[in-house]
Amino acid sequence: IDCLTGDSHVIRADIVMDVGKSINPAIDIGQIEGAFTQGYGWSTMEEMIWGDSQHPWLRQGNLFTKGPGTYKIPAFNDVPRDFRVHLYDTSNKYCVHSSKAVGEPPFFLGSAVFWAIMSAVQAARAERGLDQSGEYFPMQCPATSERIRMACADDITGLFTAGDSAFQPKGSW
Repeated sequence: IDCLTGDSHVIRADIVMDVGKSINPAIDIGQIEGAFTQGYGWSTMEEMIWGDSQHPWLRQGNLFTKGPGTYKIPAFNDVPRDFRVHLYDTSNKYCVHSSKAVGEPPFFLGSAVFWAIMSAVQAARAERGLDQSGEYFPMQCPATSERIRMACADDITGLFTAGDSAFQPKGSW
């Protein structure tokens, strides 16, 4: 993470996935990479903005972020720089040709990025003398750049939070 801007990058991701006897490993690996990246976007970028008192320009109860035109989705440079996928080869007599589905299960593996960001923020806070014993600090999912920046508390963020450690920015505008 970049503590000044709140920007984050995944340097490396390792996934071992049990797909049984893979019929086509290239397709299975592509499915796993795509689902992981989609889950990574869900847990770090895709924030839902609803019409409420904080967003008076939007009618009450309406969802503003209805699609990729109104929120950021992962792009080419968001994919982990070093992405390793290994297919765990097992036999399963209950599946067709011993092959298991890999479409959606790796989606939630992308949430590991959220927890890695939380660990990085905790290290940054400890470096600044906050949360010396690994104390809890609030950070809602998705871990947007605004939330990362504000969680890496310093003198500048203190001007905006006024001691409210539970401050969670909304929206990327």
